[in-house]
Amino acid sequence: LPDRLTGLASAWAAEAGFPAFNSNACLINCYVPGSRMSLHQDSDERDFTQPIVTLSLGLPARFILGGLQRELPTQKIRLMHGDVLVFGGPARLCFHGIMPLADGLHPLLGSRRISLTFRHA
Repeated sequence: LPDRLTGLASAWAAEAGFPAFNSNACLINCYVPGSRMSLHQDSDERDFTQPIVTLSLGLPARFILGGLQRELPTQKIRLMHGDVLVFGGPARLCFHGIMPLADGLHPLLGSRRISLTFRHA
């Protein structure tokens, strides 16, 4: 991973209360209108003390954050271009996802949303 990106991810995590975060993986997802990500847990990593750090670019998205069980109530968080979401600690293993992306046109990225999700795998 480029040092500039990992440095940004570390700074964002530190600002959110996770000063020891050091990402070694970045998942890049591209969403077009109508695409979504179902509720899931990020439970493949070995160290759950490390947060998940996501940079959202392009069209707005609605992030869904639930509880430790899929059937628990959820809350929706609107993510705009340039927003960073950091979740860790007790929320680290909560179910989460992305609602279907609404139609739209972003001046830089057109009709898509790109997310860069940093983690320590």
